[in-house]
Amino acid sequence: MTTHVRVPKSKYLGHPKRYKFPTPATLAPTSAILACMTQKLSRIAIVVRDYDEAITFYTEKLGFELIEDTRLSDVKRWVIVSPPSSECALLLAKAASDEQAACIGNQTGGRVFLFLYTDDFERDYNRYRSNGIEFIRAPKNEPYGRVAVFEDLYGNKWDLIQPAHVG
Repeated sequence: MTTHVRVPKSKYLGHPKRYKFPTPATLAPTSAILACMTQKLSRIAIVVRDYDEAITFYTEKLGFELIEDTRLSDVKRWVIVSPPSSECALLLAKAASDEQAACIGNQTGGRVFLFLYTDDFERDYNRYRSNGIEFIRAPKNEPYGRVAVFEDLYGNKWDLIQPAHVG
């Protein structure tokens, strides 16, 4: 496929070698264009061993809502859970290979994976503990808020955070 570029005469003053072709930098969106764009995270995939055990954990232990559970095939489902009133949700993705199964519980190499914000730290911390959630780092106050680290049913680490500016 041949691409033809029409070079306006006013740009090259009669000599094509003087024309400066656009570069990726000059074609990049301007800050005015970027200011008009709206983006947000919608879904975060988390690899799970079993759909039903994961649904039970997130809905019964953490109090999330089951947003959708649609069967796509004999082995695949589209399962979405979310904290109440959250714009972002988790897509529970059942491991489909040994490679994926090896990542269950360690999707970030041992670092905290997800950050769950709350407007009442003590309420949620105590509720989670009474639901059997294991906190691996005790609550403490940081400049950004009150935080404790817990593990989900597979071992993924979560921060429970009440930002400093809330409550």
